Amino acid sequence: MAHVYVYSPSGAVRDRAAFRRGVRRLQALGHDVEVDTAALLSWQRFAGDDATRLAAIGRAAASGADVTLISRGGYGLSRLLPDLPWRAIARAAERGTHWVGFSDFTALQLGLLARHPATTWAGPALCEGFGAADGTDAGEGHGGDATTSGPDEIMLACFEDLTSGSGEGTGWRLPAADLKALQGRHGGVLADHGVLWGGNLAMVTSLLGTPWWPEIKGGVLFLEDVGEHPYRIERMLTQLLHAGVLARQKLIVLGRFTDYSLTPHDRGYSLAKVVDWLRAQLKAPVLTGLPFGHVPTKVLLPVGQPVQALVEGRDALLLWGHLH
Repeated sequence: MAHVYVYSPSGAVRDRAAFRRGVRRLQALGHDVEVDTAALLSWQRFAGDDATRLAAIGRAAASGADVTLISRGGYGLSRLLPDLPWRAIARAAERGTHWVGFSDFTALQLGLLARHPATTWAGPALCEGFGAADGTDAGEGHGGDATTSGPDEIMLACFEDLTSGSGEGTGWRLPAADLKALQGRHGGVLADHGVLWGGNLAMVTSLLGTPWWPEIKGGVLFLEDVGEHPYRIERMLTQLLHAGVLARQKLIVLGRFTDYSLTPHDRGYSLAKVVDWLRAQLKAPVLTGLPFGHVPTKVLLPVGQPVQALVEGRDALLLWGHLH
């Protein structure tokens, strides 16, 4: 059983039914859930004003919890970066607290790497992960959407691995295009002892040139995003490319890019074309298909920890347990 502290550092929680479901499900898994006193506050689009959310992050750091879990992403952490309690967050991580989140949470994770290197975890938020609706929740939230089926089993298994201390890595099946691009390098190590870092592409790009940018060389950079057309994804990747960031990495791993629509104007331009273009600019391999992003099936990834990346046949593996 883990002590899970739920707090809201970014956007306001609008779907309170999902929030309640998430808390109940964590409790049903045997975890002791503590909800921050300001978790459900709302000010403009945020979960409280800046001072309120800063105080919530401070309480999370002081909670002694095994896991601090954001309620949701959205937007809001960027404006808090100058005043975040970096030392307290780092000390909590060093004492064994696992900071878990994604999307807007990328700003805190990379800022921590820049200020006080410590491992945090890219993983689910309470509402979108544990609070996902299923058939038993008809009438709650968004009307019991029949297309949803509750929390993803892979995500739940990865979270349990984290809380039990048994997680050592993750793997996924590579698309055929990746094997072709590797040109026979599908039986060996692609990166060894590279620091795993990254997260939401828009958030990563927004930190470039700021004091909260981690200068990672020889790393394994993973990226995902939501609601961004492929040309905007390419534009952000181009910024990282021209800044020399991508060329300094051992490996680029692309997760899921979701919720966008192509138009007749694109005329065959697609995300696959963006990936082809990116590969042509880099010497480092580019893998796709990582089960991470704004999707139900989401693995947990140790941001700031050295990993080994390898390919065995059609399987890509990120391993960290034996390097810790």
